[in-house]
Amino acid sequence: MTTDSHHTPDHEAPHDGPIKTPRQLVWAVLFAFIVPIIGIILLVTYVGAGKKPGAGTDFMAEEAVARRIQPVGTVEIRSAAAGGGVLRTGEQVFQAQCSACHSSGAAGAPKVGDEGAWAPRIKTGYEALLTSALKGKGAMPPQGGAAASDVEIGRAVVYMANQAGAKFAEPKAPAGAATAAAPADAPAAAAAPAAATATVAAAAPAAAPAAAQGAAAPALYAQACQACHAAGVAGAPKTGDKAAWAPRLGQGVDALTASAIKGKGAMPPKGGSAASDAEIKAVVTYMVNASK
Repeated sequence: MTTDSHHTPDHEAPHDGPIKTPRQLVWAVLFAFIVPIIGIILLVTYVGAGKKPGAGTDFMAEEAVARRIQPVGTVEIRSAAAGGGVLRTGEQVFQAQCSACHSSGAAGAPKVGDEGAWAPRIKTGYEALLTSALKGKGAMPPQGGAAASDVEIGRAVVYMANQAGAKFAEPKAPAGAATAAAPADAPAAAAAPAAATATVAAAAPAAAPAAAQGAAAPALYAQACQACHAAGVAGAPKTGDKAAWAPRLGQGVDALTASAIKGKGAMPPKGGSAASDAEIKAVVTYMVNASK
């Protein structure tokens, strides 16, 4: 058997590549660049879309995470005394907030010292009376509408109940809280409220601009007037009730202020507050404007 010396084995034969024409070369080069670029664009678009709020990404949004991890409850830390750390006595709280109704028996409130009216209430115990005072009952708003601490409200309850024969112990001040001197403790103590009033008066109220006193009117209203004027207790015209205020508006602010300062009907002088005449005029103006 003979072999052709010019025969070339198959593995030594020239190979033809996939690119045979210049056009194919151009397309190959273009695809080599375009395909990666398209892939990069799609990847960037995908990653960028993950940062936008949407149905699929809200779960990891900062606000969504905050909502999921927020506590189910909150703790509110209140000062031992609403007035800045000094606890008022029961009598002081009574004069400032409770006397408007409990001195006259307005809206069925038991009068201070009326043993017959207080006897069934005293039998329920201090805790029951305190709960009613804190949460409100009937025409009486929570805490009597006062900006007072629970301890101060408790002291006012004890003061009123003990005036009618109860023997309740006065709530003790929390550690670190000072107690205001009672008016009857000593001559100096009796002068303390007047001195405090004089200090406040010298600081600003008498000379304060009307705008500043007007800004404080809502707070004074909430403290001294809301208890009766929000619910219409003892015939007090409700704030915002145009029909009830109409005949009073004709008297003018000055006449209404004079009545508020002196007291009228079940309303004690200055609503039982220690506000200045200018402050009373500001709160009267506040109620008048809200009821026009």
